Amino acid sequence: MGQMTWRADDELIERVRRSARATGRSLNAYVTSVLDAATNPELNSDEATRVRERLAAAGILAPGGSPRRRPARNAVAKARRSAGKGVPLSEIVSSERR
Repeated sequence: MGQMTWRADDELIERVRRSARATGRSLNAYVTSVLDAATNPELNSDEATRVRERLAAAGILAPGGSPRRRPARNAVAKARRSAGKGVPLSEIVSSERR
């Protein structure tokens, strides 16, 4: 996997950060998705429509072009509390070996 350094105006970087946050993605995941969508040759039409179609196909745009919303904090906290309360995989595997 390669890495890339990107230089841009602070205003653009902040807009990209806000867009990533609004879709519930890390900055890296968001930029990767946008670049992948923007360079996908499978979709074509006029430039603006083509980019929007690519972004929608990549799951970055919700139907109607509005960004996806991040889950509510209380829903995330509830999911975190319930995560990891099951039987550890190591115990399941070792019990199967007996």
